[in-house]
Amino acid sequence: MTTTAIPLVHASIGTIPYTVNLSDGRHQWLGDEPTELGGADAGPSPMHLLLSSLGACTAATLTMYAQRKQWPLTGINIVLALNPDGVPAAGQSLISRDISLLGELSVEQQQRLLQIANACPVHKILTGNIAITSTLAQPL
Repeated sequence: MTTTAIPLVHASIGTIPYTVNLSDGRHQWLGDEPTELGGADAGPSPMHLLLSSLGACTAATLTMYAQRKQWPLTGINIVLALNPDGVPAAGQSLISRDISLLGELSVEQQQRLLQIANACPVHKILTGNIAITSTLAQPL
């Protein structure tokens, strides 16, 4: 039986306003705010990180599926936008995801890949019910 590790990310901030150090134990990256919001623009904003998570998951999921089916998918380009027309009524948010599939795919294959995009794990999380618990931990 294979066990999957629970995704865990550590976020820490020091004296540089809004520059957040992120780590999953293997990789390190930064999140930040743009200079016009007082940040150093040293990394993507939290909203860009959220969109990149969906984009990475979608691209990987589609690639895995096409490889398993041995379909001629040669590349994928995805453009994601958060609330492209402004914040919708009732405080809901909208993510638009424009997927370009490269390769000699039939219309049926393209349509199936569009369905598969909606089955990527991050898509499922973002469209499901999310509960967030917050506690205060002792400083390290």
